[in-house]
This record gives sequence, C-alpha cells and structure tokens, in this order.
Amino acid sequence: MYQYDEIDQRLVDERVAQFRDQTRRHLAGQLSEDDFRPLRLQNGLYIQRFAPMLRVAIPYGLLSSKQLRALAYIARKWDRGYGHFSTRQNIQFNWPKLEEVPDILAHLATVQMHAIQTSGNCIRNTTTDHLAGVAPDEIVDPLVWCELIRQWSTFHPEFAYLPRKFKIAVSGAENDRAAIRVHDIGLQALRGEDGSTGFRVLVGGGLGRTPVIGTVIREFLPWPQLLNYLDAILRVYNRHGRRDNKYKARIKILVKELTPEVFRAQVDAEWAHLKDGPATLTEAEVARIGRRFTRPQYRKLEPLPLQYTQALAREPGFARWVGRNVHAHKVPGYAAVTLSLKKTGVPPGDATAEQMDAVAGLADRYSFGELRVSHEQNLILSDVRQSGLHALWQEAKALGLATPNIGLISNIIACPGGDFCSLANAKSIPVAEAIQRRFDDLDYQHDIGELDLNISGCMNSCGHHHVGHIGILGVDKQGAEFYQVSIGGAQGNDASLGRVIGPSFAQDEVPEVIAKLIETYLARRDSEAERFIDVVRRIGIEPFKEKVYGNTHQKRENRARQLAAA
Repeated sequence: MYQYDEIDQRLVDERVAQFRDQTRRHLAGQLSEDDFRPLRLQNGLYIQRFAPMLRVAIPYGLLSSKQLRALAYIARKWDRGYGHFSTRQNIQFNWPKLEEVPDILAHLATVQMHAIQTSGNCIRNTTTDHLAGVAPDEIVDPLVWCELIRQWSTFHPEFAYLPRKFKIAVSGAENDRAAIRVHDIGLQALRGEDGSTGFRVLVGGGLGRTPVIGTVIREFLPWPQLLNYLDAILRVYNRHGRRDNKYKARIKILVKELTPEVFRAQVDAEWAHLKDGPATLTEAEVARIGRRFTRPQYRKLEPLPLQYTQALAREPGFARWVGRNVHAHKVPGYAAVTLSLKKTGVPPGDATAEQMDAVAGLADRYSFGELRVSHEQNLILSDVRQSGLHALWQEAKALGLATPNIGLISNIIACPGGDFCSLANAKSIPVAEAIQRRFDDLDYQHDIGELDLNISGCMNSCGHHHVGHIGILGVDKQGAEFYQVSIGGAQGNDASLGRVIGPSFAQDEVPEVIAKLIETYLARRDSEAERFIDVVRRIGIEPFKEKVYGNTHQKRENRARQLAAA
C-alpha cells in the first residue's frame, strides 16, 4: 500500500482548502456556473440526472481497510448508504449535497485519498491488473510504475487542459487483465533480450462512440525513458488533437487521421528533445517510490493445507466458489480472492456502507489489511492464506459477497445508466437484473462457461460493452429506450470489438434475446471447452442473428423504418 509523504499530503490538503473556497464563492453567487464547472470537474464532481455525483480516486485500484472504512463512513453520513465501484477502479457517490462535498474531500484527505483528476480533460486514474504484485505470470510488479505515472500526471501543467480526457493502463503480467488495448495509452511490461525491464507501448485505443483497438508504436521502451516517452506522446496529442469537436477529440482519432506511422514519427521526433532529460527515471527514484509501499509479510506455508483440501472434497458450494472466485498466487500457500459485487438483484458494482465496513474487517483478518478494486467492478483480497479460505467463504457468504460467478454470465459489468447519469439514453441496472434473474441457476451458468456480458447506457461505453463477449448498448429511438446487442468483443491479449447483430430491442425483450444467443452457442460448440467467444469467431454472427430474429427480421426492419419516419 502506497503511503503518502509530506508533499503528497500537502498537495491534497491544499486542494481541499482551495475547492472549499471555490464552492463557497459559487454558492454565494460570486462564481458563475460556467466558471465553477471546470473547477468542480477537476475535483471529481459531476451534476447528474438527480443530484451531484462525486467520483473518488482509487489509484490503480489499491485500498487499505482504513480507507474502505472511510468510504463507508462517507456513504453513511453524506450519501444514501452505498457507493458504486466503477470500471475505472474508482468509487462514485451518487447523492452528495454540493455544499457538503468539501467536507467529504476533507475526510478523504485524512486517509490519504482524494478526487483529483477523476474527471475533466486531463490524465485520469491510471489502472492496472487487480492481481498486481501477486500474479504468478507477472513479469514486473506494475504498482510502482503506476505510482510514478500518478505522480508525473497529477497537476502536470502541460496536460491540465487536454483536448479530451485521457486514460492510461499498465499490465505487468503475460496475460493482460488491465484491458490495455482499449486505452489511450497501454503499457505492457516486457523483459529485453538482456533481461532488462521495458514496456511495449500501445496508443490510440478506446471505446465510446468510435471504438478502436490500440496500435503498438514502440515494441520495447527501456524503463528509464518511460516518463520521457509519455511526455512525448502527450505533447503530440496536446498540439494536434482537435478541440473544435469533442466527438473527434480523443487521441484515437488523431492516430487514425495521421496514420500510426506518422504519429509514431512525430512522437519519436518529440522524444528526441526529451530523451535523457530531467524526467529520466533512475534506479534510486524507482527504489524511493518502492519504499513508500508497505508489503505483506508472507510466511512459509504448505501449498495445500489438509483442512483446505478436505473442505473442497466435502462441500460442493465451497469447491464451486474456489473454482470461480479464488485465483493463483505467486507465494505458495496463499491465494487471491474475488468478492463478487454481482449478486442477483443488486446493481453491478454497488456496495452498501455495512458491506464496506465488513469487507474492511475481512481484509484485516485475511489479507494484511489491503484489498483491490477490479475494472470488472468487484473487490479482491489479494493475500489470503489457503488455510483461511473456508472461513472467509463462510463470512463472505453471510455478507452476500460469495456468489461464485466470476467469469460467468451473471458477473455483469454495467454503468449506472439512466437511473442516475444525465448522458444515458437508457437504463442499465434493470436490464442487468433481468438477465441475472433469467440465468440465476448457477448450474446452468457453469454449463455455459466463460462469458463476459457488458452493458452501457450510452455510447460513452462506461460499461465497456464493445469488449463484452455479449455487449448491450442503450439507444434512444424517438424518446423510447431500446437496446442494441453486439457479440464477439473481448478484452485481454486477443482483444476484439463486438459486432452489432441487427436492429435494437425493447427492454423486456433483452433477456430472451440473450437466451437465444446462448442456445445458439450451446448447440454449435464443439466441446465444453470451447467458449462463447471462440464459437462466434469460428462461425461468425449470422447463425446467432438468424436464431434471434428468425422470420421476424423483416418485420423488425419495417418497424424501425416506421419509427424513424414518425
């Protein structure tokens, strides 16, 4: 867990005082809404459909139990008793009062937290693998590199007013669990031929209105040049990115218009002026940041303790949970555990204040007082003794956090949608619940196997629907809420974008549409080992389309034309 130094704490405290004064002046009528808007956005404060929304930064998804208790306190005192963990590894509070937000920020500062740069046209929270530091396939621990990027990007004077928001993700492992290929910048840790550490650099990925898989612009960047090269990329984007049209302002549009080859050449030309300059990293600086992290004091344990293997054999429910929610650890005798925030009937990613307090207790008892937030909107205890897994499962089950559905269809990723967001075209939460209820049989879910289902309430794609094996997008048709369905998307090393299967559906039709997609998959797969995404890639979308629309396809097209003409 990263521990603030005096400079970190001073910066956060000063920002709290500054925003308190800005809020006071705005409420007194001395600061107009137009003047206040960029100031509140720089502090993570949006005005949503019914109330302000405060987005709190959780840098690279890492939390201490003390910090989680502070979030629970905020939810209880200043909100409506819950928070929403987002796909950016942050937490959002949907009901704070504007005049009380400075008090919330002041409380966050007491536990080394803030809401700085969680919105606005700046570099947002850098994300990484939720198993960072513990994954067996890890090449380097990405946490230190994420912290270096955080310190470089926070309050960076050149990049405070970019053409558009900017997102960076880092993967330190062989398997990309950070979705680096759909970020403005994606960094993949590598080992050079001489054993040195470096990064493959991808640029121009992103979802939203124009989804794009990022392009590799440098196969191997030596680690001392990391910040210099990031500076070069951001300078090219800041100079040439469009500011006249927010829909064409993201770096992915610039890379496409210039072509990756020309963009790479411009970055290299800029880098030539920065290489080996003041931002060049040294071993001493990396070590200094590394020392600011507390590290678990692991013990030498037997890899598979007897009580663990016995519990697996006698309790099918526990075995099912272990198979889905427990992950391998690089230290023998330990495991990482996902606490599912996807119980049927609960909005995906939501946790009550009582649950947050309870999870903080679990972290203290089972995981050295630390936990993680995943971009899939779940919580992870990263350092659990295998001998303690059974007891943890029992406690998590009592809290409603032990649903064994990680990687299954009910582990839905979803934005808050039209229930809260003023940008949304349609609701996400009721659709997610309807699908979960349609597939609530865990045996059937396990028969289906690995399947990612993502829902976004609008084209901004906060639910990452483009990279869901099945993606659902809320659309507006003449003031009515409809849902467009795509299949074939994926994140990870073989990331791909889904393809729309056809005309959109009314809300009550969506669960049955998903059921027909699943039926087609089960009928067409070669074996139980062949995943939904594998079948889509093998046979294409036409068989799925035919199953869903059948003889009504032409009727639907006519209906769509009638709606458009109305």
